[in-house]
Amino acid sequence: QVQLVESGGGLVQPGGSLRLSCTASGIIFSRYTMNWYRQAPGKQRELVATFTTTGTNYGNSVQGRFTISRDNAKNTVYLQMNSLKPEDTAVYYCHTIYNYHNYWGQGTQVTVSS
Repeated sequence: QVQLVESGGGLVQPGGSLRLSCTASGIIFSRYTMNWYRQAPGKQRELVATFTTTGTNYGNSVQGRFTISRDNAKNTVYLQMNSLKPEDTAVYYCHTIYNYHNYWGQGTQVTVSS
């Protein structure tokens, strides 16, 4: 059974930073692409960052501000978010595809507000 558990969300002022974590179980973590998505109220879920077996990719809106990283020994992927803006407010989800199935974490709320 694949499980993804996120943590690290919260309330932060504009310009601040947060680090999200997602710990996976039930998969050989190092073999799989890990993704961070987010969904703001009334909007579609969007891809924020991807860590493949060969490199990283970012959505245009977060390029240069967010950094995805992973620690395969801890089965954990991170999302370091800097220079946060109010428009970054959303529920952030960890995601992977295993055995042709999509797996999502429960989501963690990030609110950027003064």
